[in-house]
Amino acid sequence: MTLLLMFLGLVTLVLANVPIAIALGIVALAAMVATGGIAVVPNAALVLFDGATKFPLVAIPLFILAGAIMNASGISRRLIALASALFGFVRGGLAMVSIGASLFFAEISGSAVADVAALGSILIPAMERRGYPKEFAAAVTSSSATLAVIIPPSIPMILYAVMSGSSVVELFVAGIIPGVLGGFLMMAVAYSMAVRHDYPIEETFRLAHVWSTFKDASWALLLPVIILGGIFTGWVTATEGAGLAVVAALLIGGLIYRELDLGHLRVAILEGGVQTAVVMLLVATSALLGTYLTEAQVPQRLAEGMIAMTTNRYVILALLNVFFLVIGLFLHSASAIILVVPIVMPLVTAAGIDPVHFGLVVTLNLGIGQQTPPVASVLVTACSVAKADIWEVSKVNVRFIAVLLAMLIMVTYAPAIPMSLVNLFYR
Repeated sequence: MTLLLMFLGLVTLVLANVPIAIALGIVALAAMVATGGIAVVPNAALVLFDGATKFPLVAIPLFILAGAIMNASGISRRLIALASALFGFVRGGLAMVSIGASLFFAEISGSAVADVAALGSILIPAMERRGYPKEFAAAVTSSSATLAVIIPPSIPMILYAVMSGSSVVELFVAGIIPGVLGGFLMMAVAYSMAVRHDYPIEETFRLAHVWSTFKDASWALLLPVIILGGIFTGWVTATEGAGLAVVAALLIGGLIYRELDLGHLRVAILEGGVQTAVVMLLVATSALLGTYLTEAQVPQRLAEGMIAMTTNRYVILALLNVFFLVIGLFLHSASAIILVVPIVMPLVTAAGIDPVHFGLVVTLNLGIGQQTPPVASVLVTACSVAKADIWEVSKVNVRFIAVLLAMLIMVTYAPAIPMSLVNLFYR
């Protein structure tokens, strides 16, 4: 009965336009006071503080800041130019450029919202000028930006690792093959639509142009080498790699490209600070709710109930897929991971599911949620940039969501594909 009241209270507060982080804190504190009395309030403050001070979480503001600096210092523009030289000769070339640039940008920012905000502000107007419908431009930019939560480094993966006690590095490695494969499948979908609607070819393929844009972007391309190379070789942790990303972005943008002045840096820092505050408040209040649920043994009861229904891990994965797809309709990925993962992990462990494999399943599910209304944080951002109606964009975006669903099915039921690199290098 208490859990039902908590759920109804949370829904009521969210519908009343109370921020999710605040709503989580109110519901959790009310439940703790109702069951333990007013004496639990001082302990709640300690739980809030402890929940937001885990060392791996430091990577989140650093990756956010690195992405903001990239956008302010010309790094994003150079990556787009290189992608245009590589893919612009194909029918619907700017759509390929959008997907290709997302593949590059995802290896640095780890955030789908940062991806679509940085690249969409440049690519969506360019596509409209070349005659692409704004709905198509918003859809391809939005869906390709979701690759940022699959390809390392990924902020949702960092959150999942903290909540589940999994290895961040192994999660990053598991996302490489699905992320790259998903990018090429999206290119195939974009190409088929471009041929059907006779979208333009941007430019002929010229090796000289590829070489010149590669030279111009070469310093920018060092960023993923520095970040991922350091993490995968074990020289730095994911958190230290995020710090390297900020330093490298500052040096490349400020000293080499000379496009990062104090004004742009101030904007980047403020943008990063605001995004970080939102995420960290969610982490803190969800830790409070997680503490109450753990003391009430809700995760254990959920695990026991589902195991009583079936012990087949693939059936359990199918049920959890449906569960996370529904959750993704209404919660941002950070909120969903922080709120739900601690509850379902005992079930995952009891069913013998690899937590790294399950982390990729969760990340893909919530990536799809970024594209499906009513919340659809990434889709809403793309529609805002394109000034397009979200439902009209969604009609086009269905084809790209189908690619993400295909990747989800592959990852869920053919775990050897994403886990092959993990098993090769780490097990």
